[in-house]
Amino acid sequence: MRGLQPSRRAFLGGALAAGAGASSRALGALPNSLPSGVAHGPVEPTWNSLVANYRYPEWFRDAKFGIWSHWGPQAVPEQGDWYGRFLYMQGHPMYEHHLKTYGHPADTGMMDVQNLWRADKWDPQGLMDRYVKAGAKYFVSLACHHDNLDCFDSAHHAWNSLRVGPGRDVVGTWEKVARAAGLKFGVSNHISHAWHWYQPGYAYDPEGPRKGERYDAFRLTKADGKGKWWEGLDPQELYTGPHMVAPEGIETIEAMNEWHDKHDGQWIETAPPGDERFARQWLLRQMDLVAKYKPDFCYMDNYELPFGTYGLAAAADYYNRSIEWHGKIDVVLTAKQLKAQARFGLVQDVERGFSDHLWDEPWQTDTCLGDWFYNRARFTEKSYVPAAAVVQRLADVISKNGNLLLSVPQRGDGTIDAEEEKILDDLARWFAVHGEAVHGSRPWHMYGEGPTQLQVGMQNEGGFKGFVPGDVRFTTKDGALYLFVLAPGDAPLSVAALGRAALARAGKGRVEQVRLLGGGAVSFRQGEDALHLAVPRSEHFVPVLKLEGRGLV
Repeated sequence: MRGLQPSRRAFLGGALAAGAGASSRALGALPNSLPSGVAHGPVEPTWNSLVANYRYPEWFRDAKFGIWSHWGPQAVPEQGDWYGRFLYMQGHPMYEHHLKTYGHPADTGMMDVQNLWRADKWDPQGLMDRYVKAGAKYFVSLACHHDNLDCFDSAHHAWNSLRVGPGRDVVGTWEKVARAAGLKFGVSNHISHAWHWYQPGYAYDPEGPRKGERYDAFRLTKADGKGKWWEGLDPQELYTGPHMVAPEGIETIEAMNEWHDKHDGQWIETAPPGDERFARQWLLRQMDLVAKYKPDFCYMDNYELPFGTYGLAAAADYYNRSIEWHGKIDVVLTAKQLKAQARFGLVQDVERGFSDHLWDEPWQTDTCLGDWFYNRARFTEKSYVPAAAVVQRLADVISKNGNLLLSVPQRGDGTIDAEEEKILDDLARWFAVHGEAVHGSRPWHMYGEGPTQLQVGMQNEGGFKGFVPGDVRFTTKDGALYLFVLAPGDAPLSVAALGRAALARAGKGRVEQVRLLGGGAVSFRQGEDALHLAVPRSEHFVPVLKLEGRGLV
């Protein structure tokens, strides 16, 4: 157990030594239908084995900042997130857009939108050059979203981007360009929720001239494709089959929405009722993805791992393959809402959320400049997250031992808009001066201080009012302490954590020198109560001070 953090050592010596945890006990024996081909090695498909074998890669701890191409056919309508679900829900703005733009969902559904995804102006090299300048050290490609189209050369799913839409291996193209740029490469897998996410496609309009007529997912079969663009493809493989079909006789939009909210609208981590084949195919597709592209990073859009042992088998397969590739587990597998013990076998991801403390183990926040899928309204209304807010968020996360993964939405044709280009250019200018305080850094003994109290949890960014003067964050590297001034004010800055009394309590030395990155020396006075700084005006948002002194770190 040498080198393990105390909390991890206590867990391994306690719960694991006593036997499998509650989640492991519930799994029982491996199902007979678990497919062959799972990579063999020291890691077995149990939580005990994941925790006992996993180590957080140093490259991930050094990288700090990644950019995500959360891009697929749902970008085509330029309406934002979850288009493939909401187009089937009468009364929703996306249903109205679909009706007006593409036709009624009984006639034209998500499969047709997928085939409209052309990526005809996509310049992966040009985008990657921007992302590298903007500070990214790892890059993530969406491999498959809830719309169930594999954006890669899939051996187990005919509905993929080589057969439908762009006719290209999107993941494979990104992989080559990212690695050539010196970035670590990752993929994201959102497939497991497709089966319940798509169930509105089996419903119908409860009101209006086509009331009661079932949508395309309900009525189309493989035989219906004869002579059409999708000949040879089975729509039921895409739409996943009727698992939670709205019954006949729903008479109002409100009642239909209530039905969906209660049934298929829940975030479900289990396999479809009576359909273990879906879980088996999920595992085959995940294993194929990992084997083909050897990703350094894999994002699972799940609370812990999906489908019981199938999810555990996917993790074991990935880790054992990493041992084959690198001689050790040198990859990152993320999931959400992890129980305490699971955070030692995976990396916790906090989607669009905050932490209020410094974590013992590495973790990640993922967020977006706008909506996950391209929404033209973000451009016309100029409502993207500005570069200054991205850097504030980055500083907050890395001060707490985390990484930030930022999605930059692309149009269906593969381009980004002028507002996004400006944000990336602003990030590039900031990183050119301040990158030393980010990349390769580590947390100090405390993350920082300030008046802003963050609300802990996922999906709560919308209520955040922003950082204010007095909010500061720390990182360390090569014996120096870096201080991020999140919201510079007009008054002198006083940092209580750097007063002589606070430093003495923490067993730290004194501040002997302060310099503004991109500038010169900064005058300061170190009192018992605080370090008082005359922070000079900077042309950069979120200025960073480099503090040095014997024993300070």
